[in-house]
Amino acid sequence: MSTDHIRYDVLTSDAMRGVLRRVLTDAAEQGLPGEHHFFITFLSKADGVKISPRLLAQYPEEMTIILQHQFWDLAVNEDHFEVGLSFGGIPERLVVPFNAIKSFFDPSVQFGLQFEPAETATAENAAPSASPAPEVLAVPEAPALPAAAEIEDKPRPGEGAEVVRLDRFRKK
Repeated sequence: MSTDHIRYDVLTSDAMRGVLRRVLTDAAEQGLPGEHHFFITFLSKADGVKISPRLLAQYPEEMTIILQHQFWDLAVNEDHFEVGLSFGGIPERLVVPFNAIKSFFDPSVQFGLQFEPAETATAENAAPSASPAPEVLAVPEAPALPAAAEIEDKPRPGEGAEVVRLDRFRKK
C-alpha cells in the first residue's frame, strides 16, 4: 500500500469540522432556525476543553451537550466554540475546541457527523493513520431518536440543561 502524502484523512476531517463551525457560527449570529437543535459530544479531557471541575468529575471521559432552548453567549472562533449552559440550575461556561468533538447530531433533520478525535500532531509531521475519516452518519427512514416532546427528562423552563449520552437513544 502506498503512503498517503496528501493526508486525505486530515483534509476530510478539517472540511467536516468546517461544516460544524459554519452551523454553529450561523446559530450564534441568527439563532436556531425552526426546530433545529444540536447534540454535541466531546472529549472532556482533550487539550483546550474548559469545563468546571464539578462537570469534569461527573463526565470524566466525554460529555454530550444539547443546544436547543436554554443556552446563551454562543461564540465561535476558528478552533473552538464557547457557550453558556445551566447544569442543575448552576450556570457554566464551556469552551470546546473543534478537535475535541466526537460527534454532532441535529435530530430535527436526522443529520449527523462523527469524528475521530484529532491527533495532537500536525498534518505535516504526522504519520499516516489507519483511522477512518469523519463520516456523515446514515440515519434510517424511521428515526431512532424520540421526538423532543417525548423525551421525559427534557429541560423545562427554569430547570437548566441535562447532559445525555447518544447511546441511550440507539437501538440495541
